[in-house]
Amino acid sequence: QVQLVESGGGSVQAGGSLRLSCVGSGFTFSTYSMGWFRQAPGKEREGVAAIASDGRTTYADSVKVRFTISKDNAKDTLYLQMNSLKPEDAAMYYCAAYPGPLATPLAAWEYNYWGQGTQVTVSS
Repeated sequence: QVQLVESGGGSVQAGGSLRLSCVGSGFTFSTYSMGWFRQAPGKEREGVAAIASDGRTTYADSVKVRFTISKDNAKDTLYLQMNSLKPEDAAMYYCAAYPGPLATPLAAWEYNYWGQGTQVTVSS
């Protein structure tokens, strides 16, 4: 079955960096659309970044320039490099997968496979 396992979260001061990883298994990673989402307490889950099977990327305006999504198909791994972190970036971060192209890659409802999440804390 499809499994997604995130790692790399942690606590960092504002202005710092973290790199999240998501290892996929049970599916042909290279053919899937992949995305990173986050959810802070009391807020809706929001799309952060997405990458299509052909490598095209999409970013939320709030993270453009600061975050970079990438993937290594040979390692079945999705990454999110987060730089210049702000307190408002603190949230549980999830990776998600969908077996095909997406019309709205930052929409959570588009994805049907989800990881368990990794916590990111940013102190001011």
